[in-house]
Amino acid sequence: MAGTLYLYSFLDEFVLLYPVYALLFSETGLSVAETTSLFVIWSVTGLLLEVPSGALADVLSRRLLLCVGPLLAAAGFALWVIFPSYWVFAAGFVLWGVRGALTSGSLEALVYEELERAGEAERYAGLMGRASSVGLAATASAIGLAIPVFAVGGYPVVGAASVVACLLCSLAALAFPEHRTAAAADDDDEPGYWAVLKSGLSEARGNRHVSRWLVLSAVAGAIWGALEEYVPYLGKELGTPVAWVPALVLLVWAAATAGGLLAGRAERVAERPFAVMLLAAALALAGGALSGELAGFALIALAFGAFQLADVVADARLQESIDGPSRATVTSVAGLGKEAVTLLVYASYGAASTMAGHGLTFALFAVPYVVVALVWGRRSPRP
Repeated sequence: MAGTLYLYSFLDEFVLLYPVYALLFSETGLSVAETTSLFVIWSVTGLLLEVPSGALADVLSRRLLLCVGPLLAAAGFALWVIFPSYWVFAAGFVLWGVRGALTSGSLEALVYEELERAGEAERYAGLMGRASSVGLAATASAIGLAIPVFAVGGYPVVGAASVVACLLCSLAALAFPEHRTAAAADDDDEPGYWAVLKSGLSEARGNRHVSRWLVLSAVAGAIWGALEEYVPYLGKELGTPVAWVPALVLLVWAAATAGGLLAGRAERVAERPFAVMLLAAALALAGGALSGELAGFALIALAFGAFQLADVVADARLQESIDGPSRATVTSVAGLGKEAVTLLVYASYGAASTMAGHGLTFALFAVPYVVVALVWGRRSPRP
């Protein structure tokens, strides 16, 4: 299963269209406002379907959903390249959003329950940490490879390569083991789907341990993930030559990759030291952003690595805390939280950066990490 997980994670992120699709929109004649509206359509699709699709993964085969998701993305990418227009782009983003909703929660639930069945649930954090690092490496590889491929064949070849990656990802999903039977409706007279959805939402709301890790998962992963998009702007604000900006992005990605790889070692750290690490990372983020020096990016990279580690560990602790039959549903609630926080960060960053500059804006987004770390350390139970 580990090899299949790593292969799936790599192919899922190895999409050569990622670094050039904004150019495709622009060359088709879309304005910045129209492009922004496409991103909103993408995000809203994920928000609306995240939890319902999680319940679907608790009723149907999770392996099947992991197989179908990339096929939808492949269809969307193909439509973009063959029939470029605003409404086709919008349809592609809807397909992409559905794909994300189908796989979010399904993958984590499948991996954890298969490990639990084998008596190796303690390996979950390490496996998912390495899988996230493989995904980051795949995205970096796709960005690097997109440059020569685009130069040779333009959008048709880049789009075809992206479609092929999605098709291979779908095939890789079929290699996942799955010994789970579809969830039943317990003793209620409700249909299985609605009973599972109700059970998952109740556990997310009523189980104190689950709720704690849901909150940390949403904050830890979403904020730094959104801030990463603005690293080039911060680099330019500090006077970095344009040619060196990709090196700063690479530094941040390398640190995040290292954080994922170290998650297995940190999974058993007690909650109070975990909160101290989160606080130190938040201070490093603020200090690096406010330093006004390129050397400050080393602190920002360390902070992002720690946040990625915290995200993987929070997911592992969340899986351990789930007691009911609706594992994918509860995990999808975490995904919904990340989507909501990400949208909030994008909106807040756009408003704050025009008034405060990128350095101060980065530092301001360290505040939520500080608050979560202080609350976590004060309320954390004995290990």
